[in-house]
Amino acid sequence: MTVPVYPFDVWIWAALDPVLILVAVVMGWKSDQLVKLILVALMAFTASVLTSWLLTMAGIPWPAPIGRDLPTFFPVRTGGAFLWALLAFLTRLVVRRRA
Repeated sequence: MTVPVYPFDVWIWAALDPVLILVAVVMGWKSDQLVKLILVALMAFTASVLTSWLLTMAGIPWPAPIGRDLPTFFPVRTGGAFLWALLAFLTRLVVRRRA
C-alpha cells in the first residue's frame, strides 16, 4: 500500500477555503477572549469540511475538495482557521484602541 502524496498547492488551498475564512474572520472578530479562538477554529473547520464535502458530492469544483478518497487536511484547515480568527481578533483590538 502506497501513501498518497498531494502537491503543496492543495495544502495551501485547504487553508484558503472561502468558507473557512468567512467563518473564522466573522467569529474571530466577535470573540471577546483569546482562548475562544480555539473553538472558533474548530467551528470554522467543521463548516469548511461540511461545505467542501457537500459541494464535492454535488460535482461542483472547490479549491480543496473532500471525498472518500480525498484527505480533509485537518491540521492545515484548523491551523489556518486559527490564524484567520487571530488576525480578525487582533485587528478588532487595534481598531477599538484607536476609537
